[in-house]
Amino acid sequence: MPETHYSFCRFCHASCAIKVTVEDGRAVSVIGDKDNPVYHGYTCAKGRALPEQHANPERLMHSMKRQSDGSHAAIPVAQAMDEIAAKVQDILDRHGPRSVALYTGTFSFPYPASTPLAAAWLQAMGSPMHFTSATIDQPGKMVAPALLGRWEGGPHPFDDSDTWLLVGANPTISKSIGIPCTNPARHLHQATQRGMKLIIIDPRRTEAARAAHVHLQPRPGEDPTILAGMIRVILDENRVDQAFIDENVQGMEALRKAVAPFTPEYVERRADVPAHDLITAARTFADAERGCANVGTGPNMAPRGNLTEYLCLVLATICGRWLREGERIPNPGVLMAPAFARAQASPPVPGWGFGEKMRVRGLSDTACGLPTAALADEILLPGDGQVKALFSLGGNPMAAWPDQVKTHAAMEALELNVTVDIKMSATAKLADYVIAPKLSLETEGMTLPCESLTPYVMGYPVPYAQYTPAIVEAPEGSDLIEDWEFFYGLGQRMGHQLRVAAAYSWGPDNEAPEITELDMVQKPSNDDLFDYLTRGSRIPLAEVKQYPRGQIFEDSDAVVRPRDPSCEARLDVANSVMVDELAEVSTEPLERDDEYRFRLVSRRLPDVHNSAGRDIPKLVRKYPYNPAFMHESDLRALEVEPGEVVAIHSRYGSILGVVEIENDIRPGVISMPHAFGDAPGDENDARVRQIGSNTGKLSSVEQEFDPYTGIPRMSAIPVNVERYPETVPS
Repeated sequence: MPETHYSFCRFCHASCAIKVTVEDGRAVSVIGDKDNPVYHGYTCAKGRALPEQHANPERLMHSMKRQSDGSHAAIPVAQAMDEIAAKVQDILDRHGPRSVALYTGTFSFPYPASTPLAAAWLQAMGSPMHFTSATIDQPGKMVAPALLGRWEGGPHPFDDSDTWLLVGANPTISKSIGIPCTNPARHLHQATQRGMKLIIIDPRRTEAARAAHVHLQPRPGEDPTILAGMIRVILDENRVDQAFIDENVQGMEALRKAVAPFTPEYVERRADVPAHDLITAARTFADAERGCANVGTGPNMAPRGNLTEYLCLVLATICGRWLREGERIPNPGVLMAPAFARAQASPPVPGWGFGEKMRVRGLSDTACGLPTAALADEILLPGDGQVKALFSLGGNPMAAWPDQVKTHAAMEALELNVTVDIKMSATAKLADYVIAPKLSLETEGMTLPCESLTPYVMGYPVPYAQYTPAIVEAPEGSDLIEDWEFFYGLGQRMGHQLRVAAAYSWGPDNEAPEITELDMVQKPSNDDLFDYLTRGSRIPLAEVKQYPRGQIFEDSDAVVRPRDPSCEARLDVANSVMVDELAEVSTEPLERDDEYRFRLVSRRLPDVHNSAGRDIPKLVRKYPYNPAFMHESDLRALEVEPGEVVAIHSRYGSILGVVEIENDIRPGVISMPHAFGDAPGDENDARVRQIGSNTGKLSSVEQEFDPYTGIPRMSAIPVNVERYPETVPS
């Protein structure tokens, strides 16, 4: 007899509410929960494919150990933990704590206990080497507000704004950035129906751009040029919020000087956007009463991503796009501590240059974490502090890290390479141990991770939360554990005391989060850990559990409080490093990289999430590979037909691509999803039609990198394209 269960999807960060049909202990159908108060029945193809993900024949049901001949064989997970713990201890004894590193990727994010337990294990050993995907995805999201300072009241919310600026963001596909992740197409439709004037800066006419009032379609990599031009127009025409500036902002004169070279005419020549459209975009943004601006993954991966994010914050600041005293806080928190918001600035803080120092390129810890682009070098570079053991959780370095050739060398050089993965991914194939975890419907969950994104205009637009029990058991005969159980098990075997901290609010004055020491004899349950992580939450987890289909927990008293009379902090719109970087932009020649005719930009496909989902046939029926989307005029010039294979060359490497026509892309641009392909090599190149190609081969971590976060040029990459002369099997 079929059973119906309510839960939420954990394929990505959006946490869509779902209705799951279970037969004979297996999930057979997933659809959106139409009665959910924030998602209204929305779910995407990835969520609807959860039954196929759980039952996928490629899914690992047992952990794997690499054999002497390079193959992998099943190993009981308890034995794997015994062996790994002993190997780690030996490495620690010989090389010290810094020799063990942890990388946590985006697939760990929806599982609330995974990263806290992994980090707790690393900290218990005394290793500072925790790297995340944040520094190779959107590092400017955290660096820019550190340099500007933070407005404690928070930004204007999307749902009551009359304009919004999106730079290289396409939320209807990515389910993040600006437009709320809870059914973004619905939010966008409602916004345009009420008259919102959407401004888009993107070389593609994306799904979001089709609803734009103004769409600037520039040469890739010119986002700082355009934003500086918009700021200049607003300053020249005195369309600023002068009262807000007088009370809360510093650096206005330096800002005026910094943007002076970026006249509309200069921006038109350099970025190839009409001057009158730039002026219209600036006036539209400045003249609205409410609105804000957000930057997507592509511009962060392009050169000067920190500057792009910073200029967006400057634009919002001079127009006063922050909540004021007495205004309602859209999301005061549910499973996090209550937000304490005041109508004042927190002062700027260092964005880099503190904490652990890398041994390469002068890099250090940053506001977005340790620079992942330095980790391959930390593995390969001999000497004191060399990383000998790497643990990957929820990430696939071979697919995600830049400079894939160097990444491959690093993976093979490790003394101990351990990954937690549901399949034999490109990284798992190189690992010494692959730990097979349970999947989402087999575990308890809560929406704390999505809520934690609120400060970055990526989380819930309202105080919403949901808890789900496990819906199905792990498959019969399997030997699966939860991600966090692996690191807890290592801690037990190595005699470490693990500690976890409660989630903290984005408000500035909350008490330090409560720390819980875990019982290292009797293993805690998922619910125990959830209780520890939500201590001090505005709404107790027990109350959230009473609403199995999710609930909005309103707080009528959640308003922005008055400014502290003693507060002297101001938002800095002329950070010296950013001003100097903008000056460098203004002195660059208009024509650069002339030997490369095209620019390759990153994008997302709707039915896969980075490297996840490519093993599910229903999600890759149209494209099992990552197409090289190009304008038809470029294909004609190259004498290439759609579906043919081309070779794409940068200064640092080459990949193959299967070309497809997309006339929403400006000529001269190639648009390709990242995180496809497999390890470098002719054998995998020949499978381009089956697995695609990894754009990370076109980047070098040693060249054209951000000097603070270390991220190299991963988008807006200068490339040349030519027809591939050999026949690639279909």
